[in-house]
Amino acid sequence: MRSTSLPVRPRARRAGLVTAAVTALLAMVMTALLNLTGGVALAATLFSDNFNSGSATGWSKSGGDWSVVTDGTGTFQQSKADSELARQFAGSASWTNYTVTARVKPTGFSGSGRYAALGARSTGSSTRYQLALLNTGRAELQAVNGSTVTVIGGTNLSVTTGTWYTLQLSASGSTLTGWVNGAQVASGSSSLFGAGRIVLVTSYASARFDDVVVSDGAAPSPSAPASPSASPSAPTSPSASPSAPASPSPSTSPPPSSGTVYVAPGGTDGAAGTIGNPTTLTSALTRVTAGGTIYMRGGTYNYAQTVTVATGNNGTSSARKKLSAYPGETPVLNFSAQAEDPANRGLAVNGNYWHVYGLVVERAGDNGIFVGGSNNIFERTVTRYNRDTGLQLSRTLSTTPKADWPANNLILSAESHDNADSDGEDADGFAAKLTVGSGNVFRYCVSHNNIDDGWDLYTKTDTGAIGAVTIEDSLAYNNGTLSNGGQAGNGDRNGFKLGGEDIGVNHIVRRTISFANGKHGFTFNRNPGSMTISNNLAINNTERNFTFEAGSSVFRNNTSCRSSSGTNDKIVGNTDSSNQWWMGSNGSRCASYTGSLGWSFASGGNLVVTLGGRVVSL
Repeated sequence: MRSTSLPVRPRARRAGLVTAAVTALLAMVMTALLNLTGGVALAATLFSDNFNSGSATGWSKSGGDWSVVTDGTGTFQQSKADSELARQFAGSASWTNYTVTARVKPTGFSGSGRYAALGARSTGSSTRYQLALLNTGRAELQAVNGSTVTVIGGTNLSVTTGTWYTLQLSASGSTLTGWVNGAQVASGSSSLFGAGRIVLVTSYASARFDDVVVSDGAAPSPSAPASPSASPSAPTSPSASPSAPASPSPSTSPPPSSGTVYVAPGGTDGAAGTIGNPTTLTSALTRVTAGGTIYMRGGTYNYAQTVTVATGNNGTSSARKKLSAYPGETPVLNFSAQAEDPANRGLAVNGNYWHVYGLVVERAGDNGIFVGGSNNIFERTVTRYNRDTGLQLSRTLSTTPKADWPANNLILSAESHDNADSDGEDADGFAAKLTVGSGNVFRYCVSHNNIDDGWDLYTKTDTGAIGAVTIEDSLAYNNGTLSNGGQAGNGDRNGFKLGGEDIGVNHIVRRTISFANGKHGFTFNRNPGSMTISNNLAINNTERNFTFEAGSSVFRNNTSCRSSSGTNDKIVGNTDSSNQWWMGSNGSRCASYTGSLGWSFASGGNLVVTLGGRVVSL
């Protein structure tokens, strides 16, 4: 459990504000990071728990029989269906405006009118707001005040035991809103409870809970209200706003516009692919033409096999194929049914000239998104909880010739976090390693809380040098430690790892921040090439902020800060006075650094950054 605001123990003798040089550098990087999505995981995180540690530290029980069990990954189970009420509380009684999200799987009901629920603003054992899945076929937003239950809103929803549902409950002032599988099911007002903890609840029901995340502030609406007969396996209705017309009924659905195919969790292979009669993703991938778009409706898509864009399934430089979230909705590709195995990737894009936009890919047995093709764009994707690197570029097959290694791909405004393999040494946030061509770029990306490195550009002797990679305007923090506090001793735990096996590759790393990673902030990792390392900021990484022990890399305008003692930076290469390294003390640029760096998204979507208690960019 980690907050996105990351305090570090300050020096007692340091006080005041950072100097203009560091402020300007942070402003430059973070202004670029404004292009990051304000979606599922990039708001300021107050609390998170995926129970993969095997424990439920931080939760307090009231009734029921609770334990952490394995359901693909760790989950929090309440096993007594005959319990009148079973609750687990977490968080702070002072939390006011926030959004809580969790996956919930009802596993049994004892009688009619029973439920499993996700709650917010709980002020006591019998007071809370809750979003409840009832076995009467309803999803309801409720205010529970002792024995009085007031229904704020709801909709008919098929609730099936053994099925995972993603619940999201937002409290902002007196406004309460609830979503199920990305579709809004209720919204209304209540002033009963102004602050309080989160709570997991069952009433005469057994259930499993997972992936609990609390984000500061109200969530943006993933979609409009679900239709009265919606079920988790049915397509959710699009927003009835000026930017997205209301969904026509299936009987009157027009054909999709030229080149457009619609996909929904309840779609079928043989369906027409219209908005009212959606198809499946695997079918749509074979139908979409160059210049066309596959729109994925919000909700969770459960897969046991890799979803592949096959080699040869290409767009063109002037007419890409696009795989996109439907506007305002969040499709989640969930591969938790896969075992951990190098063959079990999530989404594999081996074609060329694709644009993948707005997808969440989670819990694959290997990479979340694997890129074997070239000239692709991956924008505003989130890769999380996968059992190898979240998003990785490498050749498609061991027989793929070097001329066909993935090249000229752009990873844009993407986030990758909490990826962890069982050995704890391979799962990075992002990787372009082993077998990649030239021209691959990461821009405006955030990598955090992965078990190994934030970025890995490893090269090995067997296959020779990879192409030069550019990483710019990006952020790596807390790699080596998962969001739930879990760690593994085998991981390298660097922010940016830039090489391997004494093979020189001239990568470019500029305008990035590496903060509080478990080993080095930036490391050459036996890359003796001539890299360009410019305008980067490293703060409080566990060993060195910068470690470059060989090569002829060029260093300009880099800054290294610490709030306590640490290991001196080591720099071999072309460096000058424009850099400020850590050599036992802070230089003038960060002489007033007080030991805290934080960032969050304001209600309007702008990124707010603070360093040493001072707001440095908006």
